[in-house]
Amino acid sequence: MNRLTSFSVAVLIAVLLVGCATGQTTQNDPYENTNRAIFAFDQSADNAVILPVAMFYDRAVPDFARDGIHNFLGNLDEPVTFGNDVLQCELRLSAQTLGRFVINSTVGVGGFVDVAARLGIPRRHEDFGLTLGVWGVGEGPYLVLPLIGPSNPRDLAGDVADVFMDPLTYMTWNNSTFYKGALAGLGVVDLRARNVDTLDQIERASVDMYSTTRSLYRQHRNAEIRHGVPDVKNLPDL
Repeated sequence: MNRLTSFSVAVLIAVLLVGCATGQTTQNDPYENTNRAIFAFDQSADNAVILPVAMFYDRAVPDFARDGIHNFLGNLDEPVTFGNDVLQCELRLSAQTLGRFVINSTVGVGGFVDVAARLGIPRRHEDFGLTLGVWGVGEGPYLVLPLIGPSNPRDLAGDVADVFMDPLTYMTWNNSTFYKGALAGLGVVDLRARNVDTLDQIERASVDMYSTTRSLYRQHRNAEIRHGVPDVKNLPDL
């Protein structure tokens, strides 16, 4: 299966999944009981494994090294962001993303130094789930995935499409599977380590962490789809 066919299949899956998402509750969470069970499992796995590893990483690795790793991982994601910028017809943003990648991959020593941010080109994130949202595809029912967390059919299909948009998918070398897996694991640890205090504060302030996570996830994804522009269509009628 070539790249174009794989990408087309992922798009088709997204449309079919979202198109079949009917009969939802007002919270758009028809699978809440199952989602809560998976959420509890994810919380247990986080507390038992991911959080301790992230805290050890935060203590054992110097700040400059953690920042360099974070920048390097972010630079690896730039081609996917660029591809989705193009698909969203965001020519200015796609030019900025391409510029970031070129600058950081060269002057920034393979992306370990975020030179582009110092030049006024901030890091952004785009994925195909967001692209589908920009195209007007609905999110479908809320889902919680084992070891992945909050999602929905649109974002899940977008994750699949992003794999095929990532040039790293098609690059192979000795033990490449091991190194790609290590990069993925490092990305999880980096993300968790950078959000230890934030998630702890959210959990302490939440009466129901599941509902809070569901609400925050949707708000965050909707804000990303709008590129930070305030939602003026759903204001309360005063």
